[in-house]
Amino acid sequence: MIDTLANLFHNFYYLTAMILFVIGFHTLLTHNNLIKKVMGMNIMDVAIFLLLVSVGYVQGGRAPIFEAGAGSVHTYVNPLPSALILTGIVVAVSVTAFALALITKVYQHYGTLDAEEIMQIRSREL
Repeated sequence: MIDTLANLFHNFYYLTAMILFVIGFHTLLTHNNLIKKVMGMNIMDVAIFLLLVSVGYVQGGRAPIFEAGAGSVHTYVNPLPSALILTGIVVAVSVTAFALALITKVYQHYGTLDAEEIMQIRSREL
C-alpha cells in the first residue's frame, strides 16, 4: 500500500493530466452548449500540455547550451517538448478563437447555442 502511494505521488503530474483529460472529454461529450464544448476541448489541451511538460522534465537539468572549456558533465534538458508545447498552445488558441467566431455566427443565425436545438432547426429547414 505504501509503495502504491509512493508511486502515485511520484507520478502525480501524469495522474493529474489523465484526470484533466477525462474531465474535458466528459464535458465535450455530455454538454449540448457549444461554449461548454469548446471549454472541454481547452481542458483536454491543457491536459496534453501538462503531460508533455511532465515527460520533458529532468531533475537538475540545464538548458542545452554548451559552454567552451567546461570540463564538468551536466545533465541537459531536451528542448523538443518545450517547442511542441509552445506550438500546441498557439494552435489551441487559434482553434479556440476560430471556434468561438463560428459559435457567434451560429448564434446569430439560429438564436441558440444548444446543439440539439440547432440540429432540430436544421432538420426542419430541409
